[in-house]
Amino acid sequence: MVRESHPGYKCHIFVCVNNRADDRKACAHNKSNEIRQKLKTESRKRWPKETVRVSQSGCLGVCELGPNVMIYPQNKWFTKVSIDDVDQILNEIGELVNTEE
Repeated sequence: MVRESHPGYKCHIFVCVNNRADDRKACAHNKSNEIRQKLKTESRKRWPKETVRVSQSGCLGVCELGPNVMIYPQNKWFTKVSIDDVDQILNEIGELVNTEE
């Protein structure tokens, strides 16, 4: 039977790492795996592991705007993300996490 659970993260970051086998654009074509890894590494430096979770996701449905990053439960989406945008995203997450204490 399904049970509802609340892991306790203040913020959950999803980074699309979808990679298509054909010629259509996909987030992985623009280094989304590297973006995910940098978000994970840098978020661990800023917050306890239990505060912010970084996960990879499959297609979010807007590949033409990728790489895509979304943050829940705050419902923030970032599109056309590059590795240079990671600090800006983390700063915004810091504001979200700090205002929810």
